[in-house]
Amino acid sequence: MTRMAVAALAMVLLASCAPNETPAPAAPAPAPAAPAPAPVAPAPAPAPQPAPPPPAPVAEAPLAPDQCGARALQALVGKPRSEIPVPADPSKRRVACTTCPVTMDYSPERLNIFFDAETGIIKEVKCG
Repeated sequence: MTRMAVAALAMVLLASCAPNETPAPAAPAPAPAAPAPAPVAPAPAPAPQPAPPPPAPVAEAPLAPDQCGARALQALVGKPRSEIPVPADPSKRRVACTTCPVTMDYSPERLNIFFDAETGIIKEVKCG
C-alpha cells in the first residue's frame, strides 16, 4: 500500500514539472505612467532633549611606588645600551632587546631595560 502511495506521489510531482502546452501570452502593453505622488509635508522635528549629564570623572589608580628604581634611570631612554650602569645587584635587573623572549613573571623589584636589537638604543625602562 505504501509503495503505491509513493509511486502515485512521484507521478503527481513529475506531472507538475511537465511543460505547459498552452503558448505564453504576448508581452503586456506598458502600463500608463502613474500620477506623481502628492507632496508630503516633512515630519515635525522631535523636541530637543536635554543633554545627558557628563560622566563622572574616573578616579585614577594610585601610582605604585617605584620599587625597582626605574624613575631614576628614565634618562637612559634614547641612549645606547653601552651607557647602562653596572648594577650593585645584577639579580634585580634584566636587560633584553625588545624582540628577545623574556619570562612573563612579574617581579616589582626587578628593573627591566629594553633596547632595540638593531640599533642598540634603549627603548624602555620599567619595573617588572
